[in-house]
Amino acid sequence: MTRSIPDIDIPSLTGKTAVVTGGSDGIGLRIATRLARAGAEIVLPVRNAEKGATAAAGIRDAVPHARVRTTPLDLSSLDSIAAFGETMNADAQPVHLLINNAGVMTPPTRQTTADGFELQFGTNHLGHVALVAHLLPVLRAGSARVTSQVSVAASSGRIHWSDLQWEQSYDGMRAYRQSKIAFGLFGLELDRQSEAHGWGITSNLSHPGVAPTSLLAARPELGRTTDTLEVRVIRWASARGLIVGTPESAALPALAAATLSTSSARALYSPGGPGRMGGMPSEQPLYAPLKSTEDASRIWRISEELVGVTFPR
Repeated sequence: MTRSIPDIDIPSLTGKTAVVTGGSDGIGLRIATRLARAGAEIVLPVRNAEKGATAAAGIRDAVPHARVRTTPLDLSSLDSIAAFGETMNADAQPVHLLINNAGVMTPPTRQTTADGFELQFGTNHLGHVALVAHLLPVLRAGSARVTSQVSVAASSGRIHWSDLQWEQSYDGMRAYRQSKIAFGLFGLELDRQSEAHGWGITSNLSHPGVAPTSLLAARPELGRTTDTLEVRVIRWASARGLIVGTPESAALPALAAATLSTSSARALYSPGGPGRMGGMPSEQPLYAPLKSTEDASRIWRISEELVGVTFPR
């Protein structure tokens, strides 16, 4: 049976600058490559310079004359994020698209960022909060669209308000769910704050569905020395066109949310197939944990305090 491969038509992005976190491999690399093919200049903030250089070369191989550059960024370090922001603001080049795609998933034991935050909450959520805050001048200059990548994991679970850093107990999946719920709430609140204070940017959410990536693969730096059973099953199903997507199709929701003129602010874009695990991207109802504006306002305030930034009022 021939697999039907979903795709979308991305409009010309000539003259636009796009920043893609987590763009050195997996879904992020597919997103960056498609944006480059549409004419955007790509900024790849990367933790590993060698891996970033390989990714940039791959984009140039796929897209002749692509404009792509890498720059250091470690989302688990507030100092690194601030330094990246200083570089981008010094360049004074407007940013038109920011796709917050990077993330880590389910270390088997509790780990912390350079600043002492639980690794998933600190990287997936707080790191991107700090990134948006530091990039706000160039985002405003570009009237940017900010698209934040959440997960099907945000469909259930809750914010662990009494122990955000999971110091009293640790459950890798529950902590991952919290990080993605918090990040989704932030992405929605970002649009409300922009509208209220006239920042001129818009913000929405995407999630890639389920596809074989490195998130659940062996990651020695996270304490996971072998591939998980989950990723082996996902690879098997993806190769056979069963329910889940591919890395290419998993890139489409973020691309649709970020680039299509029909995409809305404060909306969630995901695959439209069964369980939202694969298929063509479309606007989907917000998951229940993402609907509370009170929770969104609360996590916004707490996040500002934790990362030491204050968004302009």
